[in-house]
Amino acid sequence: MPDDKPSLPDHLGNAAFLAIMGIARILPYERRIPAIGWVFSHVIAPVAGWRRRIRDNLHLARPDLSEAEVEDLVRRVPENAGRSLAEIYSGDQFTSRIHDADPLQGPGLSDLEAAFETGRPVILACAHFGNYDAMRAALSGRGWPVGALYRPMNNEAFNRHYVPAITAIAEPLFPRGRSGLAAMLRFLRGGGWLALGFDQFAHDGAELRFFDLPSRTVLTPAELARRYEALLVPIAAIRQPDGLSFRVQVGVPVKHDDPRRMMQALNDDLERLVRQHMDQWFWIHRRWKR
Repeated sequence: MPDDKPSLPDHLGNAAFLAIMGIARILPYERRIPAIGWVFSHVIAPVAGWRRRIRDNLHLARPDLSEAEVEDLVRRVPENAGRSLAEIYSGDQFTSRIHDADPLQGPGLSDLEAAFETGRPVILACAHFGNYDAMRAALSGRGWPVGALYRPMNNEAFNRHYVPAITAIAEPLFPRGRSGLAAMLRFLRGGGWLALGFDQFAHDGAELRFFDLPSRTVLTPAELARRYEALLVPIAAIRQPDGLSFRVQVGVPVKHDDPRRMMQALNDDLERLVRQHMDQWFWIHRRWKR
């Protein structure tokens, strides 16, 4: 959990972020989103050490890429992250665009529609890809009961405005921790839909494969799906070439099986998606730890 008393660096970092976003809000939406993407790519990423981490991950997972391809992704990955954060802080301008477009599609969409009609719980297996919150906005725009588990930011000063921003997109949200877990399970038992990420390194996770590398992966989405007879569906909001709109792809539900096999199927599905849109996955995470 974050500390209740932010440090001076936390305050300074938060103040800088708020200043950037305050200036960006002057711009119309269509210019604001790419502008913040540029700031993240050319200013934030070099200072935060993201470029080196992206290079390291790409050299590990995609040694077949040329140096020119790697350097292109070194710029484009932080740009997508910046665009996503700018969208989150654009409030109704962001969510209304998603609701109006109704971008949901894919082979698993009919399964979601059936789950809603019957009140069946759903586990939405998602990753740090495209814009995760565009997926939540698309589902809530249809009136579907989408909730999510989130990790409070270490910087409590930042957390104080970040949580209200993501809550405004769709709720309920459940913070990691004992109280959040209890509320989350009650929501799921009552037929709620829960978005759970599975693409980060988990110290206590199972050693599965991702990009043909040993990758510690949480089993929680599969375990909860089996325990509550919930539909387990891979879902991702894919940013479109205009940089502003999305296609929310609902995959084929994962058949209930051994949790390790279920999560490996999700890893394989995500890898296929990332290979198609290399710049949209958050290569900044330390997904593989030796």
